[in-house]
Order: sequence, then C-alpha cells, then structure tokens
Amino acid sequence: MKKRKFLLFTALMLVLSMLLAACGGGSEEEGSGEGKSEEKPKYMSILTGGTGGTYFPLGGSFAKIVSDATGISTNAETTGASAENMQSIKDDKGEIAFTQTDIASYATEGKLMFDGNKIDNIKAIGTLYPETIQIVTTAKSGIKSVEDLKGKKISIGAPGSGTAANAEQILEVHGLSLDDIEKQDLSFDESVSGIKDGNIDAAFVTAGTPTAAVEELSATEDVVIVPIEADKADELIEKYPYYAKEAVPSGTYKLDSEVPTVAVLAMLVVKADLSEELVYDITKSIFENLDQVTHAKAQQIKLENALNGVGIEVHAGAQKYYDEKGIKAAE
Repeated sequence: MKKRKFLLFTALMLVLSMLLAACGGGSEEEGSGEGKSEEKPKYMSILTGGTGGTYFPLGGSFAKIVSDATGISTNAETTGASAENMQSIKDDKGEIAFTQTDIASYATEGKLMFDGNKIDNIKAIGTLYPETIQIVTTAKSGIKSVEDLKGKKISIGAPGSGTAANAEQILEVHGLSLDDIEKQDLSFDESVSGIKDGNIDAAFVTAGTPTAAVEELSATEDVVIVPIEADKADELIEKYPYYAKEAVPSGTYKLDSEVPTVAVLAMLVVKADLSEELVYDITKSIFENLDQVTHAKAQQIKLENALNGVGIEVHAGAQKYYDEKGIKAAE
C-alpha cells in the first residue's frame, strides 16, 4: 500500500513539473515583441546626431525630461544621425532615437540604404518638426525650376544619405533622373563652398530652416530656393506619403517671397520591446514638458501634429497616450 501511494505521488509530481515547465515556456515566449518586456532598463540612451545639428541639443533636453519622469538615467549620445541611429537600434546600442520619417520607412521596409538589412525592432513615438527639402542655388546660376537642373552640376548630399534619396525622388516626379545631372556627393558645408566657388550650380539640402550653411551663403550671394510647385508636391506625396507640403518663409536667406517646397519630418522612435507603460511615460513626459526645452525648434513641436506623417507603426505605449488626448493623424 505504501509503495502504491509513493508511486502515485511520484507520478503526480512528474505531471505537475511538466505543467509548470510548459507554463514557464509560454511566459518566456510572451515576453518577446512590442511592449512585452516589463523590466525597466537601468539606463537609456537617446541617439541624436552631430553636436552642430539640431538633434543633439534637443536630445539633451529630452534626456533630462525622461530621466526625471521615469527615474531611469537617460543620456543623449552623439551619432551620425538618422540612418546610423536605425542600425544602432537594431544592434541594441540605444533605446530611443531621432530620425527622419523617410529614413524610418526605408529601414522598416528594407529599402534603399537598408536594402537587405530590414530593421524590424523599431516603433514610432511621434513626429516633431519639419526637415525642409531646400534646393539651393544663386541668382547668377539662372536656375529657376527643378527642370532647369538638367545638365547642371548638382550636389545631392552625402552618399547613402536621406538627402540623396530626397533628391532622386524629387527629380523623378519632374521627369528627371540622376543621369540627367552631373551628380556631386557633398556635405552641406561642401555644397555651399562649391556654390560659392562656382564649382557646382545647386545643392539639395534637407534640414530645418533657416539652415546655418545656407545663411552663410546668403551673406555674400543672392540665394535662390528652387520651388517645388503644388501639383508636383501632390504627386510626390501620393507616391511617398512620408513627405508633406512646406514653405521656406519670406525673409529667410533674404528671400523676397515665400517659396513652396516639401519636407520630411524629424521623429522619435523607440525599441519595439520597451514596455507599454515605459513608452507611455516617455511620450507623456516629452510632450507635456516642452516648455523646459530651450532650443528654438521646440516651438515647432506640437502634440496635435505628433501622428502626422509618421509612416511606421506607432508603439502601443505612445498610442495609449495619444488616445487619451484624442490625437489623430491629419487626413
């Protein structure tokens, strides 16, 4: 009798241990993916850009705001900006990152500079402010339209950059390609020097306005910003929905009148596996403490615009905050 009871007890314990093991396996599986990691990181990095750009000073302000709100030590890290930041998130080298909306789309779709290297572990917090596409030239070049760029020496930005992709897409909707120009792959500063020295005729510059390099050019030259007219902007946006209509205001670079163009948007993304609660706190803290950000670009960051032009999936934690506030993307 005792032996039978012992065998029965042993069998029950074996079944129980198997059930517990199965439950444990299920819990581990459920812990992966967006918003599933409930363990808070000990520290976080906000990946920004170079020290001379806009991302880094904004990132410093955001880091303090997020640290105060979450209790997690958060630092702004200098980087090569948008494309590098997407790769760094994939490589687990940061938790939050600045990027352009178009670059985020390329990353999640595995296109252009991310061909064969799809980034599938990022989600959006929201968009921030416009990064304006400026086709910069001078009055003496005689260039007045995108079509006038044909046959000219044109800088499209650094190889593999977001600016280079913008240039190719804008040429495309105007019936041109890179084969129709004498393409130069120059940084913004090199582009301005090239225009000033007469080595190139025009340059694509994707940056918030006013852009320091272009302001410098306007001190010695009559700067012209080549317009992107409304019909071509509509065509561009229909094919590439991460663009938005924008304008370079009158008075910028001593311009006599406003110039229509397009823009992509600066945005914040996060690692997809950060918890819903944490990303909710990050999103809420940033948008409710913009008065603590001293950089001028903070004035262009509006909660009501946070879902406009996002282009990738929004993290559930950020979406929860927007739902509470009644925020929706503009139609």
